[in-house]
Parts: sequence; structure tokens; C-alpha cells
Amino acid sequence: MKGGGGTGDGKRDYQAAVHEGLTTFDQLGIALEDVGKSLDSETATAGGGFLSRVILRFRNENSSLKGKSFDLSNDIVNMSVVPAESSYVLFFQVLFPFVVAGLGMVFAGLVLSIVVTWPLFEEIPEILILVPALLGLKGNLEMTLASRLSTLANLGHMDSSKQRKDVVVANLALVQVQATVVAFLASAFAAALAFIPSGEIDWAHGALMCASSLATACSASLVLSLLMVVVIVTSRKYNINPDNVATPIAASLGDLTTLSVLAFFGSVFLKAHNTESWLNVIVIVIFLLLLPFWIRIAKENEGTRETLYNGWTPVIMSMLISSAGGFILETAVRKYHSLSTYGPVLNGVGGNLAAVQASRLSTYFHKAGTIGQLPNGWTVSRFTSFQRAFFSKEWDSRSARVLLLLVVPGHICFNFLIQLFTITSKNNVAPHGPLFTSLYMIAAIIQVMILLFVCQLLVSLLWKWKIDPDNSVIPYLTALGDLLGTGLLFIVFLTTDHFDPKELTSS
Repeated sequence: MKGGGGTGDGKRDYQAAVHEGLTTFDQLGIALEDVGKSLDSETATAGGGFLSRVILRFRNENSSLKGKSFDLSNDIVNMSVVPAESSYVLFFQVLFPFVVAGLGMVFAGLVLSIVVTWPLFEEIPEILILVPALLGLKGNLEMTLASRLSTLANLGHMDSSKQRKDVVVANLALVQVQATVVAFLASAFAAALAFIPSGEIDWAHGALMCASSLATACSASLVLSLLMVVVIVTSRKYNINPDNVATPIAASLGDLTTLSVLAFFGSVFLKAHNTESWLNVIVIVIFLLLLPFWIRIAKENEGTRETLYNGWTPVIMSMLISSAGGFILETAVRKYHSLSTYGPVLNGVGGNLAAVQASRLSTYFHKAGTIGQLPNGWTVSRFTSFQRAFFSKEWDSRSARVLLLLVVPGHICFNFLIQLFTITSKNNVAPHGPLFTSLYMIAAIIQVMILLFVCQLLVSLLWKWKIDPDNSVIPYLTALGDLLGTGLLFIVFLTTDHFDPKELTSS
């Protein structure tokens, strides 16, 4: 009898469990029906907030889930807008443009080490202050343009020929406006920094720096911007995420092109300075007169009009930060000539990798939420965690780790090329040895980790403040990369010189 009673109780328990399970599924069906009814009205808002309410309702109606807590800010993510590529795909998509960018920066460093011995830099050494600011234009303008166009392409706003024409023309005009203003201010700031040690301003030198800066910025930006358009349209055509390739390619040719153009125009204007100094003033006036024309074209597009009115703070602030790096560079190159070879490489790699991450994060935020409201119910404090940024399972943390993996092997290859190209040079043999190489790698890792951490924090912060990160983040990151890179590189040279000067014998 006891055995039979036990069997009956077990059968009743089984039936009760089945009934509770069916009831649970029925409640889940009601909750999912609510989702279907509310999708249209909730599409414009962050997915996390709505899904959170559905899960909370389901939990409260289901007795077996009462009392259990969910970390909704971390667990609820709109997976439809998360970048679909795996770590391997991301690695190989970034690898080729990263290597090409590195080669461009290696050659830029070699060009800089050569041109600093030209009469232009010897007669007007303060023009070195301009170098980081002008090289930073790739972050201020071209890489920001690449990020902006990549987002538009991923959102499908460049699929038709009319859309492409409107977007491209307006953005090219906007870049010319930004290049003109930034170049003019950079030359004025360089002249002000040159005033500090000497106590007097050479107006002829100032006119030469301004003319060289304007000609370099406007011409180099036009060429690089056209290249960015071709890269993004081609990437979109072949189903390659432009976020992964556009910004590295902008960096690959940005430094080399800008330095070469600066050396060319600076030398031409130096001759004018020595013979017909008024020609430099004419060049300045021509570029300034073109400014209203570019402004008028840029105002015709809604997106560029917004940037034209409200996008100046990051551009100008990053120019000031880069110019501070230029002040350090001028001092450092006087003491260690070969530092000029490594500067563009160290600075460029850090800014390049951080720009890839910024572009990917910005695209995700545009897809996942409304500007001013963080996706998935997140708060800015979520992005202050160093552990979350680099050691969590989230997609952006995984991207950061992939990008960090490129730092050491990338710099080993680039430094080998520098050694190879300078081995026959008597005046610019690159430093070598275990101490210098170890310190250099440590500096590179520190720089990139700081930039990647600042990147994810800055994107979320600016998004919360209703500032489009496509227009603002990369200028800050590349400028901070220039300042950190130049400062850390100077420390590496000073430390190596203190403990083992033989490694810098030829510096």
C-alpha cells in the first residue's frame, strides 16, 4: 500500500510540474505577444529598456523566478546591432590596413628624419611645432571623415548614387573648412609657442608658417578625403566592414602625405620668404577667401551642417593638444635626432588602433539607441571599469584585446624596417639594443591601453551628452596619442641614455 501511495504521489507531482511548466510557457507567450504589439513604438528607443520590462513582468508572474536578480545592464544587449564578425575576422580585416598604415608611418618617420636637416627646419626650427598638429589632421579630419562615412554606409545612407553624391560633396567641403581653420590656428599657436623662449615674434616667419600650414592642410586633406570615399564605397560593395579598414588606411598615407607636402610647400615658401616675402601673404589671403565658398556647400547637407555649427570644440582642442606634443618634439629632436624617426610610428600606431575601436563603437551606438540615451539601459559608470574594458566577454572588450595583440608584433616589424632603412646612414642610425627595445615596447603598450580605455569611456560620455562621437572622439584620441607617444618616447630615450648611452651612440 505504501508503495502504491508513493507511486500515486509521484504521479501527482509529475502532473503538477507539467501543469506549472505549461502555465509558464503560456505566460511567456503573453509576454512575447506584448513584444510584438510594442515593437513599432519602441524601435527608436534603446532595446534594453523595453526588454528589461518584459523580463521583469515575466519574472514577477512566475513564482519560480521571484526573488532572482538579473543584471539587466550587462545581460540585455540588442544582438542584432552588435558587429557580426568573429575575433579572427576582425583580426584579419584590421591586419592588412594596419600593416599598410605601419609602412606609411615608417616612411613618414624616415622622411621626417631627413627633412629636419633641410634649410627650412634649420632656419625656422619652430616649424617643427607644426608637425604633430598637421599630422594630427588625419585624426581631426580624414579619420573622422572615415568614421562618419563608415557609419552612414553601415546605416544604408550611401547606397544610391544620389545619396553618395550629396554626402561626399558636403563632407569634402566640410573638411576644407576644418583644414583651413585648424591650419591657421595651428600656425598662430606655433608662433605663440616660439615666442616663449625668445620673447619676440618674427612676423615674416609667422607668415611663412601660416602659408605652409594652409597649403599643406588643404591639399593633403583633399587628396586623402577622396581616397577615403573610394575605400568606403569599395568596402561596402564587397561586404567588408568599412569601420575596420577606412581609418587605418587614412592613417597609412596621412603622415607620409602631410610631411611630404609640408616639406615641399615649406621649401617653396622659404624661397619666397628670402626674395618676395609678400607672396606668402597672398597665399594666406587666397585660402581665407575660399573659406565662405566651402562653408556654403557644407551647409547644404543636414549632417555636415550640424558638424559645421557644433563640431569645432574637438577639432580645436585636439589641435592644441597636438601642438603641445609638437613643443615636446622640438625639444626632444634637438637632443636626440633619431627620435624623429620613431615619433610618427609610435604616435600613429596608437591613434590608428584607437580610431578603429572608436569607429566600431560609434556605429554600434548609432544602431542600438537614440543619441542622448545609452543603449540597453547602460550608464556611463559602466565604462569606467578597466576590467570590463579589457577582460570581459563583451564584444567591445574582445575587440580591444584583438587590437592590443597587434601592438608588440607590429612594432617589432616596424622597428626592424627602420633599422633596415637606416643601416647605411651615418647621420641617422636608429637606436637598438635590449634596453631601448624593451622600454619602447612597454611605452607602446601603455599608450595603446590608455587610448583604448579612454576611447570607450569618451564615446559613451559624448553620446550621453548628445554629441555625435563620429565627429568628436577620433580627434581627441589621435591628439592624445601624439602627446602620450611623444612624451613616452622622450622618456624612453632619456632612460636609455642614462643607463646605457651606447645604445644611443649615433643619436
